[in-house]
Amino acid sequence: MIVTSAVLAVGILQSASASQLPENTVKTHEGQFAGETIEFNSIVERFILEPLTSAPLEVVSMSYVQQPEESDKPVLFAFNGGPISPSVYLHMLALGPWRLAVSDDLNADPSLFPVVPNEYSPLDKADIVFFDPAGTGFSRFGENTAPETYFGNSSDAAEFVSFMEAWLKRHGRSEAPVYILGESYGTMRAAAIAKQLSETKSSVQLSGIFLVGQALNLIETAQRHDNVMTYVVSLPTLAALGWYHEKLPGKKPDFESLMTQVNDFAYGDYLSVLLKGNQATQSEKQRIAERLAVLTGLDANSHLNYDLRISKNQFRGELMKYEGLVAGANDGRYLRAPVEDAPLPDGVSDIYPRVFESFDTVAKNLLGLTVTDNYTVSSPVTSLADWDWGSKAGPFANFPYANGIADAMIYYPNLTVMVGAGHYDTLTTTGATDYLLRHADWPKDRVMQRTYFGGHMAYTFEENLAQFSRDIKDLIAR
Repeated sequence: MIVTSAVLAVGILQSASASQLPENTVKTHEGQFAGETIEFNSIVERFILEPLTSAPLEVVSMSYVQQPEESDKPVLFAFNGGPISPSVYLHMLALGPWRLAVSDDLNADPSLFPVVPNEYSPLDKADIVFFDPAGTGFSRFGENTAPETYFGNSSDAAEFVSFMEAWLKRHGRSEAPVYILGESYGTMRAAAIAKQLSETKSSVQLSGIFLVGQALNLIETAQRHDNVMTYVVSLPTLAALGWYHEKLPGKKPDFESLMTQVNDFAYGDYLSVLLKGNQATQSEKQRIAERLAVLTGLDANSHLNYDLRISKNQFRGELMKYEGLVAGANDGRYLRAPVEDAPLPDGVSDIYPRVFESFDTVAKNLLGLTVTDNYTVSSPVTSLADWDWGSKAGPFANFPYANGIADAMIYYPNLTVMVGAGHYDTLTTTGATDYLLRHADWPKDRVMQRTYFGGHMAYTFEENLAQFSRDIKDLIAR
């Protein structure tokens, strides 16, 4: 997942030699999923892989497989973002058979969040495999493998493809329908995976891709003064935050009607004046600023001070400034007081330590692992410049990541894509997702779009998690 403006994962980097990693472990469990009682195995297993010549890896995955194992049951492979991060967030907050129950109270003490059975896990419809790329989780680079060998979109995807094919072969599931769910940077990984599968004419039965918090068009998500489309596509998020925090003037409008007004204005008068640049008259700018104030809750003078181009990050600091609070980046509903001479706070990060603790509890008490201290929760990639994005300009260039999925949709004529985004996510916005779907060369009848009243990890709230689970099942049912 993207958890900072630098697109990096969080946590304390840990290291471990192969001898300290957990042994292959299988445990049998029973759980209730969508009202159905299911017996399933938790499987922790390692794979020795060599996706790139003379660059071996040791990937340790965690899977949940219904018993008795069915060769044709769909398999859902899930991973988070980064680059690169472990799958612990999706594992413990959304998809695993046990989850950390995050309180709907945004100021609740995370240390009190319990671990509970996850009735929303889609285990009733698919077996679930969590992928931790080498350098994260329990997965490691080979003794003589330079980590930088896999620091790139293409090599990272090759690692996953090698792992996926090995998992399917080991479990006798080569003919099973395969679904891939990637979050944030993981959506770039998913696109690169799709591209490689189609280019190599793979026998993997790829049936669906779920892009959560898509980052395929970061050129529209990352904001520069002269790239006016970035302000157009971010406006729905600013309006959603103003609406949620009740900053809009007058009676609080219906959310859907507000979004209709915002999109009409964004692609109409707002874009028109932004395109005029310094040729726009002062009266035109004043008119746009006043309309922006009505739609976002931030006063017209502030919009004028930012030349009608207030960035998402600036908006986070301005919206609740007079209350002494900053809206979160991952989830703008979270409000925290700023700290002098420090980056703007991001309240959702308060729950991360508890996520890691909950994984440790599940791993020891339910998965049967005796070694958990060396589960790496941070990214070995410390700088954007250390990653090969497929473009010398980095991830924010106009690189055609979406084309990888377009190619796969030709090779796989039944492949369906679902794209989900949170209204309060300032990192990968709903507006950027709308823009992607307007311009991606994907067959419209095989694309589904979903939005959530949440942030970058919308599934942290139970109501959103229930919808997220239904959406995954809708994708599988197509």
